[in-house]
Amino acid sequence: MTPDPNSERRSERARKAILDAAFDLVSRKGFAKVTIEGIAAQAGVGKPTIYRWWRSKGAVVLEAMREELGDDFAFPDTGDIAADLRTQITAVTERLITGRISEAYRGVMGEAQNDPELMRAFRETILVPSIVECRARLDAAVAAGQLRSDVPTDVMVDLFYAPIHYRHFLGFGDEAVRGSADLVQDVLLGLRPRPEAG
Repeated sequence: MTPDPNSERRSERARKAILDAAFDLVSRKGFAKVTIEGIAAQAGVGKPTIYRWWRSKGAVVLEAMREELGDDFAFPDTGDIAADLRTQITAVTERLITGRISEAYRGVMGEAQNDPELMRAFRETILVPSIVECRARLDAAVAAGQLRSDVPTDVMVDLFYAPIHYRHFLGFGDEAVRGSADLVQDVLLGLRPRPEAG
């Protein structure tokens, strides 16, 4: 039997419609109130179509979120590590508190607490690429003598980014989340190279 030459195009249209519907519904109604049935109805597809590609609502929303983010969190390299960190952290916090991403991000993270596969996918597709890029930028700053070489860059990543997640997920409010960028200089005080003893 000859394959339908338009089937791939139709599948991609359906996939995009599903992701658009999932992201729109979650941003308007909140993660908890969205169902696979609701996503299917808005996307104009059947539930089996969704389950053919994704195992759960969380998996659909995670992919929708990943596509929405794209390269938004790319790490700049101007040669000034303080300015680059502040620019990147500001971009992250602004998307979390002013964009449509906030509800999806919280919802997927909440669901992932009881879904190890979703947590693994979240780490691998959202967190790890950003961590790798940040670590590379920090490694360059260490090599340039801007940061201490005796503190692992993995630890530095935690110091700079943990406040964002702590403040966001525990509901400290938009201004507290936005203020995470203000901590860059404070953290850098402990990470600048120490003067050698004379």
